[in-house]
Amino acid sequence: MSIRTDSEETAPTETGTPAGPSGDRIREEVVPKGNRPYWPVFIPAAVIIGLFVIIAAVGGGPFSEWITNLNSYVTNGIGWYYVLIVTCFVIFSVVVAVSPLGRIKLGKDDEEPAYGTLSWIAMLFAAGMGIGLVFWGAAEPLNHLASPRPDLAGAAPGALAQQALTQTFLHWGVHAWAIYAVVGLGVAYAVHRRGRPVSIRWALEPLLGTRVVKGFWGHVIDVAAIVGTLFGVASSLGLGVAQIAAGLAHIGLLPDSEIVQLVLVVGITALATLSVLSGLDKGIKWLSNINMVLAAALVLVVLAVGPTLFVLREMVQTIGLYIQQFIGLSFATLPYQGTNGEEWLGGWTTYYWGWWMAWAPFVGVFIARISRGRTVRQFVVGVLLVPTLMTALWFSVIGGTALWQEVAGGGGLIIDGAVSTNTALFDMLSRLPGGALLSGLAILLVMIFFVTSSDSGSFVVDMISHGGDENPPVWSRVFWAAMEGAIALVLLWAGYRAGTEGLGLSSLQAMTIIAAAPFSVVMIGICISLWKALSRDLAQRRRIEENVFRREVTLEVAEALAEDDADPAPTRTGSRAVPRNG
Repeated sequence: MSIRTDSEETAPTETGTPAGPSGDRIREEVVPKGNRPYWPVFIPAAVIIGLFVIIAAVGGGPFSEWITNLNSYVTNGIGWYYVLIVTCFVIFSVVVAVSPLGRIKLGKDDEEPAYGTLSWIAMLFAAGMGIGLVFWGAAEPLNHLASPRPDLAGAAPGALAQQALTQTFLHWGVHAWAIYAVVGLGVAYAVHRRGRPVSIRWALEPLLGTRVVKGFWGHVIDVAAIVGTLFGVASSLGLGVAQIAAGLAHIGLLPDSEIVQLVLVVGITALATLSVLSGLDKGIKWLSNINMVLAAALVLVVLAVGPTLFVLREMVQTIGLYIQQFIGLSFATLPYQGTNGEEWLGGWTTYYWGWWMAWAPFVGVFIARISRGRTVRQFVVGVLLVPTLMTALWFSVIGGTALWQEVAGGGGLIIDGAVSTNTALFDMLSRLPGGALLSGLAILLVMIFFVTSSDSGSFVVDMISHGGDENPPVWSRVFWAAMEGAIALVLLWAGYRAGTEGLGLSSLQAMTIIAAAPFSVVMIGICISLWKALSRDLAQRRRIEENVFRREVTLEVAEALAEDDADPAPTRTGSRAVPRNG
C-alpha cells in the first residue's frame, strides 16, 4: 500500500480549493453510469450479509452464543484502546475547530448551507441517536444506580444517583458525537471541497493516494462500512422492536411474545421502505422534524407533570459535574477494580465506544451529505455541542424523573437489584398523570425514530454501493432496507429458538461492536488524512491571499505613480521653482 506524496497535488485554484485529480474525472472513473451498482462493492457486501443471514438461521442459538462470546473478548481485551482513541477523537475535533483550519468551508468559498440550521440539526440528531435515546432514557441511569461502577460501591443512594446520571452524560455526550464528527468531517471535506464521490474511502485519499483509494483497499473499506452500517441499523431495529413490544404489553394492547416481535420487525421495515420511496428531502427531512416535535413534547410534558423543580436543579448540577469530571471520566479504565472493572467497562463505556464507532460510517456519511456549505468550525460545533445539549436535556428529564421516583418517590423501578430495561421507560411514565397516553407517545416516537434511521442507513449504504453516487436508485435502497430487516428478523428468531429471549438482541449488538474494531483503524487514518488535507488547503489559501494582496498593492502603487506623473504642480528645490521631473 503506497502513501500519497505531495507531487500528486497541483497548483491551488483561485477559490482556495486544493487542486489535484479533478472531482469530475474521479466521478467519471468510479461512479457507474445509468444508476448501476458499483459491483466490486455491492456484490461482496450483499454476499457477506446474505451468508450471515443463512448461517444465523441454520446455526440458531449456538451461533448467537458464539457471537456474544467473541464480543466479550473484543470489548474486554481492547477496552483501554477504545477509551484512549475515542478521547483522542474529542481532542482532534476541538483542535481542528478552534484552529485556523476551522475557517475552511465544506464546499466552494461562497457556497451557502444546503439545509437550514433547524432541519440540519434535526436530521443529524435523529440519525445519530434515534431509538437509543428512548430505549435508554430511563433504563441506563437506573442500571447505573442498581449496579454502580465498582469504584463507587458503598456510596450513599443520592451520590450514586447523581453519578449514574453523570456517567450517562459521558456515554451519550461529546465523545459519541466526536466519533461521528471525525468521519463526517473527513467525508464532507472530500465530497464538498474536493468533489469526490460520497464514500468513506475518499476521506483517506490525502493519506493513501488516489490509486490506492480507487483500488482493492478502497473496496475493502467501503464493504466494511456497508456491513457495519447494516448491523448497526438492524440492532437498532432489534432494540426498537423489543421496546415497542414491551410498551404494547405494558398498556395492555398486545402480549410481548416472539410472534409479536417478529411481526413488528416486518411491519416497521415496511414503513421504512415507504419512507425510502419518498426520498431524502421529503421522507427523512419530514420524519426527522416530526421526531423532534414528538421528543420535545414528551420531554416537556414529563417535566411539567413530574418533579419539575428537582429535575431542573439536578440538570444544572449534572452538567456542572460532567464538565468537572470530564477528563477523569474520559480516561477511566478501572485497572484497580480487577475483573469487576473490566466487566463493567465492557458492558458500558467501551461497549458504547464500540457501538458509536460501528455507527460512524452510517452517521458520518449521512451528516456529511447534508452539511454542504458549512465551515469546518460550524460543522464541529454543531455536531459536538448541539446534540450533546439536547441529549443532556433528554436524560435529565427522563432519567432524572426515574431516579427521583426510585430514590425519593417510593421506589419500585429496581426490583431485587435489577432493572427491567425494556419496560423501564413505561414503568416510569405509568407513575405520572396521563401515563398511558405518554406511553403511547413514546411507542410512536420509537417507531418513527427507527423508520428515520432505517431510511438514512439505506440511503447511505446505497450511495456507497453505487460508487458514491449522491442520488442512487430507489430499488437498491429498498433492497438494503429489506436486508436490515432480514438481519434483525433472523437473529431475533435464532435467540428464541435457543430458548433465550434476549440472546438474539445480544448477538445483534455484538456483531455491531465486533465490526467497530477494524473500523477504528480507518478512523485514525481519517484523522491523519484530514489534518494533512486541511493544512495544505489552508496554506494554499494563504498563498492565494498573499498573491492577491501583492497584486492589489502593486496596482495601488502603479495608480499612485500614474497620478504623480500626470500632476502639473511645480516642485521647489531650494529657492528656485522647477517643473516636476525637470
